[in-house]
Amino acid sequence: MLKAKSGKDQICALGAMSGTSLDGVDAAVVTTDAHEIFGFGDTAYRSYDDAERAVLTDALGHWGGPEAEAAAAVVEAAHRDVLAQFPAVDLIGFHGQTLAHDPKGRGTCQVGDGQALAEALNTPVVWDFRTADVQLGGEGAPLAPFFHFACAKWIKAEGPVCFLNLGGVGNITWVDPRFDAPEDDGALLAFDTGPANAPINDLMRERLGKSHDENGETALRGEVELGALELFLAEPFFAKIPPKSLDRNDFSEMVGLVRELSDADAAATLTAMSAAGVAAGMMHFPSLPDRVLVTGGGRKNPVLMEMLRVSLDCPVVPVEDVGLDGDMLEAQAFAYLAVRVAKGLPTSCPGTTGVRALVGGGVVSRPG
Repeated sequence: MLKAKSGKDQICALGAMSGTSLDGVDAAVVTTDAHEIFGFGDTAYRSYDDAERAVLTDALGHWGGPEAEAAAAVVEAAHRDVLAQFPAVDLIGFHGQTLAHDPKGRGTCQVGDGQALAEALNTPVVWDFRTADVQLGGEGAPLAPFFHFACAKWIKAEGPVCFLNLGGVGNITWVDPRFDAPEDDGALLAFDTGPANAPINDLMRERLGKSHDENGETALRGEVELGALELFLAEPFFAKIPPKSLDRNDFSEMVGLVRELSDADAAATLTAMSAAGVAAGMMHFPSLPDRVLVTGGGRKNPVLMEMLRVSLDCPVVPVEDVGLDGDMLEAQAFAYLAVRVAKGLPTSCPGTTGVRALVGGGVVSRPG
């Protein structure tokens, strides 16, 4: 049994997330008993430099080999850098870097050695969160919904709300906070909505040498190519009933659809595709949420946010409007999930990943 430094049943956990946008590592502290959130602590961010990002980009789609090994070295070094900045905590949740995700085929691949981090930081580390879910027939993603349920309780939501994460890939969680626990039947429904920032970022790097479309300035100058948007929405993924998840590069052909467009029109069209994927996903929910709370880098793109507001039939606001940190919510989620794993509690259920039964994914590594 994990013994808490924090007293009672409260655990002070540090979570880390390196997402599919390949921008860097977020780290954040959460105090929780694996059910309720008692408080949010310090946060930090460590960006990848251009050379590191190139190594990670080159490794995408690989399941092993020298490319994956090089990526693992980058990921572990970056995490050691940022996690060492924090004072002593009870536990660390380490997501690693997703290189490939094919839950109905080869499985899922996140690189980074949690045991090595446990030794380096002299703290227990929970990692490899997704494998057990995939082995039990789940999609292995998204994994933040159980944390989103706790957040809905934290903000004292009275009716259903959605948490929309716009990272490299978009994912959404419909939460009904009137239930007692996230694993209750009907409390959660979650799935990937489609590509979000990844194709926009790839376009900006390829054409303009920029990491992303800052403030949506390029998209703002363009017009949406409706023919390309219609082809995008004709993809079978959008008609598929959840659960469903995506690999970062599953929609890599999106850039091909806008290949002949100007920079501005291409950016506008890719941004519209990201918003349209979310709108298509809304039809799967049991009821319209009171509001959609947006987290991740996409919430900083005013063009994308306005497209969402126009296309959804409920208020769309950044999570900061309810007192949460949209830059750190994913890192906080893996701090929270680490505590659940350490206490032997589930981290996913049929309504979040389609797993056959409740499962607590994750491996606990302790320093020697």
